[in-house]
Amino acid sequence: MPLWVELVLRIGGVVVAFLTLPLLVGQAEHKVMAHMQGRLGPMYAGGFHGWAQLVADGVKFVQKEDITPREADRAVFRLAPAVALVPYLLVLLVIPLGPNDLVGQPLDIGLFFVLAVVGIGVVAVLMSAWASANKYSLLGGLRGAAQLLGYELPLVLAAASVAMAAGTLSLSGIVQAWQPWWLLWQAPAMIIFFVAGLAEIRRPPFDMPVADSELVFGYMTEYTGLRFAFFLLAEYVGIVVIAALTTVLFLGGWQGPFADEHLGWLWTLLKVFAVAFVIIWLRVSYPRLREDQLQRLCWLVLVPASLAQLVLTAAVRVAL
Repeated sequence: MPLWVELVLRIGGVVVAFLTLPLLVGQAEHKVMAHMQGRLGPMYAGGFHGWAQLVADGVKFVQKEDITPREADRAVFRLAPAVALVPYLLVLLVIPLGPNDLVGQPLDIGLFFVLAVVGIGVVAVLMSAWASANKYSLLGGLRGAAQLLGYELPLVLAAASVAMAAGTLSLSGIVQAWQPWWLLWQAPAMIIFFVAGLAEIRRPPFDMPVADSELVFGYMTEYTGLRFAFFLLAEYVGIVVIAALTTVLFLGGWQGPFADEHLGWLWTLLKVFAVAFVIIWLRVSYPRLREDQLQRLCWLVLVPASLAQLVLTAAVRVAL
């Protein structure tokens, strides 16, 4: 197969995943929340089990007027939703779906690349907050920046633990080195990574930057129509990315009960949607953390625990 054809197929596959997987997660969130909270509305659109709810939401966003505040920095204001989306697209390029290089672009330093790119999300938050010329947006942006900068540390330390255990920064290499007993040994790192990942994508209970009871809708207050929809899409893509990274780093990726390389992609997707379900479940089950509680959890619990896990991993590696 010519190189350019292979390149087009790989990039095309990643773009299709980027456009479809977040929509499936969004649809699942509508249904899961409807069942858990007894909501009737999402179960009616389109007839059978409310299958058209997401379509109805999309039509609604398209019809809404695109408004830019008079005092806003127009260029930055309009660019922020794209900056929120693009990093996740780049991350999906290097996350392996299955064995035999079933990945958009295999990188030997894939984990380093992922952690560097995910951190760009704080830029979109600050851009939208500052450019909106709204005090509620600015407060939400400052909260978001403090949250993202804080939780980046335990996220990186937890990922470093599993990378040290595998002896590689390659995401595919980590999956190949993974053993079932790591579910116990690296369990603290997995929990830390998962919690910090939730904070990175600002999902409940870590949604202080968009606290509607205090800040209207935080850094997204002034956005309408498709630009607001792009921020929501970035949230759902973030769920996919965090679920996929948790799967690849801590749950064995494409490895399953049956050693069949042809079904590796299926095991990966099943694990990703299982983790995404847990993320949705947490949104329904837990109230929003206060700002002091959020920062205390980061600096007094997650950071010391991640450092302890890193020391444990180093000790085990030396012993082995």
